[in-house]
Amino acid sequence: MVSVSVETAEQTEARLRGVIAQAEVIVHNGVWCFEEFPADQAPELTADTLAMIRDEESWSRLVPFGQGHSGTERFGIFSFHFPADQDNSGFVGWLATHLKAELGTGVFVICGSNQARGGIYDYWGCPIDMLDEAVAVVEALRTR
Repeated sequence: MVSVSVETAEQTEARLRGVIAQAEVIVHNGVWCFEEFPADQAPELTADTLAMIRDEESWSRLVPFGQGHSGTERFGIFSFHFPADQDNSGFVGWLATHLKAELGTGVFVICGSNQARGGIYDYWGCPIDMLDEAVAVVEALRTR
């Protein structure tokens, strides 16, 4: 369930520092990219597809970078699974703001749900050449 917290900025900061400290963080191996397909031609869901999403005009599939992907943006991916009893509302905006302030880069976030592992989880993508720096920011926030 999505929670809505009424709290001060300081309380939000403290709560989300606790959330990130308790989250399971995984840095996914490899380089990732998006493949695009027309909206009327749904792509195959393969074992190496990390995520699929669409808008009114196209499908977008997040897959390992490989042959045939020249000219596409390349991303590093890390993810968070949150404990079921933690209020992680505001987490995406909070961490994205920290990453932008520290690194000057934006990120993309794809969320899903797995009730067996606590509910909502997030996949985060950043430019591949900034992955190590982004993970260092995450780890610093986890240990403060």
